[in-house]
Amino acid sequence: MRVLGISCFYHDAAAALVVDGQLVAAAAEERFTRIKHDQELPRQAAAFCLAKAGLAVNDLDHVVFYDKPLTKFDRILTGYIATPGRSYRTLLKALPIWLRRKLWTDMVIHKELNWDGQTLYVPHHLSHAAGAYFGSPFEQSAILTIDGVGEWATAAYGVGEGNRVHLLSEMRYPHSVGLLYSAITYYLGFQVNSAEYKVMGLAPYGRPDYAELIEKELVTIHDDGSIHLNMDYFDFHFGIRMTGRKMETLFGQPRRDPESKLESFHNNIAASIQAVTEKIVLRMARHVRRETGYSQLCMSGGVALNCKANGLLLKEGIFDQVYVQPASGDAGGAVGAALYVYHKLTGDEKRPQPAFGIGPEFADEKILEFLQNNEVAFIDATPSEQLNRLAEEIADGHIVAVYQGAMEFGPRALGFRSIVADPRDNRMKEKINAAVKYREPFRPFAPAVLLEYASEYFDCREASPFMLFNYRVHDAKQQIIPAVTHVDGSSRIQTVARDENPLFYDLIACFHKLTGLPVVLNTSFNLRGHPIVNTPQEAFATFCSGGIDFLLMGRYLIDKRQVPSEIQRRFLFKKGLD
Repeated sequence: MRVLGISCFYHDAAAALVVDGQLVAAAAEERFTRIKHDQELPRQAAAFCLAKAGLAVNDLDHVVFYDKPLTKFDRILTGYIATPGRSYRTLLKALPIWLRRKLWTDMVIHKELNWDGQTLYVPHHLSHAAGAYFGSPFEQSAILTIDGVGEWATAAYGVGEGNRVHLLSEMRYPHSVGLLYSAITYYLGFQVNSAEYKVMGLAPYGRPDYAELIEKELVTIHDDGSIHLNMDYFDFHFGIRMTGRKMETLFGQPRRDPESKLESFHNNIAASIQAVTEKIVLRMARHVRRETGYSQLCMSGGVALNCKANGLLLKEGIFDQVYVQPASGDAGGAVGAALYVYHKLTGDEKRPQPAFGIGPEFADEKILEFLQNNEVAFIDATPSEQLNRLAEEIADGHIVAVYQGAMEFGPRALGFRSIVADPRDNRMKEKINAAVKYREPFRPFAPAVLLEYASEYFDCREASPFMLFNYRVHDAKQQIIPAVTHVDGSSRIQTVARDENPLFYDLIACFHKLTGLPVVLNTSFNLRGHPIVNTPQEAFATFCSGGIDFLLMGRYLIDKRQVPSEIQRRFLFKKGLD
């Protein structure tokens, strides 16, 4: 059976293809259109998935959507009707796009993907749950999904058993952990549904001085982790803004203007909402453990990308093992919807799913064609020679970009589309933020560490290949790797195993042999405001436009000093703002 999963229209459009129970391809539409968080129908991502499998669209048995649009529209319309005076303008703005596209998802898919069959629908949180469970190594587990909102649900829990997923209970809109966090993200002047991770990164710079006030005025946290928001402080249920003047009065300061200076007040607000979120997640997890009895947990939904809360969950030991779907946001819903329908209709057994090798990939021949067509000088040597050279350059303080293999699926770069540097240099964080990524100076960087050495440097006893958990850096190691140690002594680590990414593993191993350090700094290969690079041209343009010194594309190594300025200028693009 061949099932194509689709997510779009709300956030992070993506497509995923399941063939005979195996995930064979998945990609976010933003990687093709170059529109960050592209929400439109993933035409190019779907075309990629089909091409990778050698299929035409009508070779498919089913196309499945990760949400139920009619139910979602019922929720939105109900909210507007409940606040007629305040929601009038927002309703007039929202109705045309719903009446033109979102309510007719099956017709849009039929027309724009040329799909002649019936489109199936899977509820939003069930898609999240299925993506987490069927992607996990567990044969049975508890499941917890937390995000902003799907149709009506904002969080849910259930169980995965064999080839079935069952949701047992849900929390409903407008009471939402994700929307609470997004509201504070908005108040702090960051972009909603895009920059929540900035709030998480900012939190360690502050103190949770406002956590008690948030719990007193904004949110009631119940023993089971469910919450109740005081809607007097929020505007998202009737308008396009998340918060209004009452929130400003509560905290005693106006909403921060985007791009303006961050003060200690903003740091403390970030620390406070992070502390409250962690408290909620832990209570939810304890309740799910009591109710299901399972010692393994699968998580998904946008809030599951909060690696600081995830790390605390591991540390508390509520569950013996925790698996977080690498693409926990809406993009991952495409995977979950496809896998759910496959197992529901076939009854086949759950099987291991690949985490790597499912994204777009460009062969060395295509890379060579691009380089030759644009008269770009390169070094063509053996793989071991290239990796040894790169390790030497990294140790000498140069910044290296790695573009190889199939692109990662999810928001994290894991060594296939990465920028790599020396974690020993305390100035490297500032240098990359300012001259390479063009982003805020408080933003942290992640370490990639050889799996067998992870416990020597971090309070880590398990593999963490997707940068989804924060771990404490051992005190004795913090001064050794300052560029990847956050201000609170933690790191969002990536463990690297050779069978998952041989080239990246071997690069770190070369650096280890040269320096005695089995750790490198790893960040995504993109500039601020731009999605992670996809094509060779995008990789080279980013290389030219940022302060990257060397670029490994496939088997070809490029030294920027050997690229004439006129060629570099040809590929420059403006710095974006996310």
